[in-house]
Amino acid sequence: MDLILKNANIPQGDRKVLTNILVDQGTIVGFANSINGLQADRVIDAKNNLVVPGCIDPHTHFMEPGFTHRDTFDAAGRSAAKGGLTSHIDMPCSTKPSVRSREQFHEKKDSINDKAIIDYAFWGGMTGEDVREGTLHNIQPQVDEGVVAFKVYMTPSVPTFPPVSDGEMLEIFQHISPTGLPIGVHAENYDICTFYSNKLESEGRKDPVAWSEARGVIAEKTAIELILSFAEETDARVHVVHMTSKKGVELVREAKKRGVKVTSETCPQYLVLNAEDAMNKWGTFAKIAPPLRGKEDNEAFWQGLADGTVDFVGTDHAPYNIETEKDAPDSTIWNSFPGMPGVEQMVPILVSEGLNKGRLSLSRFVEVTSRNAAIHFGIYPKKGSLELGSDADFTIIDLDREYTIDKDNVLTQAKYTPFHGMELKGIPVQTIVRGKTIYDADNGGIVSEPGYGQYIERQGIQRLERELKYETENTLGKPVENVKKEKQFV
Repeated sequence: MDLILKNANIPQGDRKVLTNILVDQGTIVGFANSINGLQADRVIDAKNNLVVPGCIDPHTHFMEPGFTHRDTFDAAGRSAAKGGLTSHIDMPCSTKPSVRSREQFHEKKDSINDKAIIDYAFWGGMTGEDVREGTLHNIQPQVDEGVVAFKVYMTPSVPTFPPVSDGEMLEIFQHISPTGLPIGVHAENYDICTFYSNKLESEGRKDPVAWSEARGVIAEKTAIELILSFAEETDARVHVVHMTSKKGVELVREAKKRGVKVTSETCPQYLVLNAEDAMNKWGTFAKIAPPLRGKEDNEAFWQGLADGTVDFVGTDHAPYNIETEKDAPDSTIWNSFPGMPGVEQMVPILVSEGLNKGRLSLSRFVEVTSRNAAIHFGIYPKKGSLELGSDADFTIIDLDREYTIDKDNVLTQAKYTPFHGMELKGIPVQTIVRGKTIYDADNGGIVSEPGYGQYIERQGIQRLERELKYETENTLGKPVENVKKEKQFV
């Protein structure tokens, strides 16, 4: 064998089982209680630490090609590996050109083939411009190239990726629905965001929290309601990316109960940061879109992750240049760029604040960090699994090691994070991709060179099987003791 990963505590449901994992040619080939008599080129001692399927970030903007002054596939990949991520799914919009055709897909892929540290898949894209110019025929070629989903913006992103009007979005849903792929939507009502941003700015508001007030919960609520209506009309699989509000959680939960094909994700920042504290402390460095919300929204997302309303976590890693885009001499809360890095912090935060504090069970932690995203985006069980034949991707976590996030020590090019100073317990100490160590906290940090990361081809069209659990009510409106369970695919 190529590798034996010994003394590995792997998850079996909500319990841990100590075993030795056998790896050959980059895949898992067995498990053994004893390795006496077995030979391998390398033996790695996991030291009884927790070993989970390699963690996946399903929502990244690595900014290459076209915006390498912000970040690169190399730097962002190193940061991701340090954070325990073995693969990521990169968005189509924060590149030049954006990915909206087969040709643009290859232009992006060819430009980063020799730069990836960890494995990667791609989102495809469609915009309002594609509807207006009659280029929706570019959907199927992207499907054929293996994109795992399509991204749509209801608000402006970058000039190369225009937003959609309501009618344009409905038209896109109708064309993508037959492919079976999910449609990820940035869910903010453009008119509401624009009107109130202009209103507050004209009133002289310059305080950081004004950004969150201008793009209030009502902007997300109305956008999600429209998305759900379109999903019901077209039978499309809709996915609410970077959802931020308690109201959003409630809308998705109720939609799932009535059988709508809807999934959702949130980000670490919406789990542990709130607008009042973080934006007043960090100003433009905490400016993101959609914006930070309140503490009650934080708690709603922990509950949503636990009960299955929120399917998994991504980072929306979108760093910007500090000197020219985040904190330029003329920067205000209105004209600075909205976005932050996050790939290095996602897994540590979910370990410390979720798993170690009992907000997430062990099985649920595995689901929201790897398994669910792998299934949803059609790359399971190659990724997100510890099954025989799965890629030997492992995130090794020391549940007791303490760590303080430091903006000056992040590996992404953008040296800022509103998580700065956050004290955590439990962090990834090794990241292994297809049997190769990429990051080792105790032996050199990043120990792999760019170019090892491979493109992940979509394995097929897959959908999450979901068992919804919720209390039913009797005719008097009083909760009954039994819990209703419904199995469905979303």
